[in-house]
Amino acid sequence: MVPTPARGAVCVSCAQESDRSGHGWIVGPADATVVPRFAGPTTFARLPELDRLGAADVAVIGLPFDAGTSYRPGARFGPGAIRQGSRLLRPYNPALGVSPFERIQVADASDLAITPFDIDRAVKEIEGGIDTLAERAPRFVALGGDHTVALPILRSLHRRFGPIAVVHFDAHLDTWDTYFDAPVTHGTPFRRAAEEGLLRGGSCVHLGTRASLYSAQDLPDDEGLGFHVITSTDVARTGTDGVADTVRARVGTAPVYISVDIDVLDPAHAPGTGTPEPGGLSSRELLELLRLMVGCRLVGADVVEVSPAYDHAEITALAAAHVAYELISVFSTIEGIGRP
Repeated sequence: MVPTPARGAVCVSCAQESDRSGHGWIVGPADATVVPRFAGPTTFARLPELDRLGAADVAVIGLPFDAGTSYRPGARFGPGAIRQGSRLLRPYNPALGVSPFERIQVADASDLAITPFDIDRAVKEIEGGIDTLAERAPRFVALGGDHTVALPILRSLHRRFGPIAVVHFDAHLDTWDTYFDAPVTHGTPFRRAAEEGLLRGGSCVHLGTRASLYSAQDLPDDEGLGFHVITSTDVARTGTDGVADTVRARVGTAPVYISVDIDVLDPAHAPGTGTPEPGGLSSRELLELLRLMVGCRLVGADVVEVSPAYDHAEITALAAAHVAYELISVFSTIEGIGRP
């Protein structure tokens, strides 16, 4: 069933409001000139629900799971906080010169129901949920949740696209082996993914790392898994343009998954996270680096590790919401999933 367009719906063939006859409709966010942004739907950016539309080009899905955390918990509440912060978003992105919600149909797929008591079962539930989502929305931005969720997502994407190039924004490597003998936690997803053959060797990048390590061996071990490290200091010295050139050259034409742990930001810009590390990126640097991913073959993305109990004045939630918005904007520029 095709929904009747409300005020603000955009006709994909003539880009203006008109009757439905002969036109295909994109249903956009609630109109902020009619319903104030602090009111109305609680979906991401006040977008329509996927269940209402049936299908979309890009979906936003919440993964409220944090049983894999090793320090401060609370990321299970991240999706709700990010959605709340997204109320501030507006339809036009001047940095990229696009109106993403007019070019592609974006919808909120709500939260996946995930057990909080069993990591192995939760991972299977997330993997199955992403598989099912792909039947209605071929691309997505997942709102975490802790970084454990990246592993089942990559398993699902690998079945569809083959080996994936990961661009991983994080203060940490997340390629450790185990923690208290647990093989799947928020510190291990990319080691497990590499071991399972899910990643495209030599095409993966950590960006913004800076944390202390357990051992000097952590870095050569990480390199052996196929990752290249660009630290937050490298970003400061090289600049965002130079870093983006390096990343684009490394991923090439491979299918790309962008994973953003919000702790890649300095705690001044993202206090509400589980494992904060001083010396991180600024919000401006992170958003610009994401915009410079235009041209990459983006197949999925996440924004994880928002823990609102440690947030103040929605600083972290607002940053995460804008990260998701930039990712959606990048999706809207990809040839083949947009509208004329």
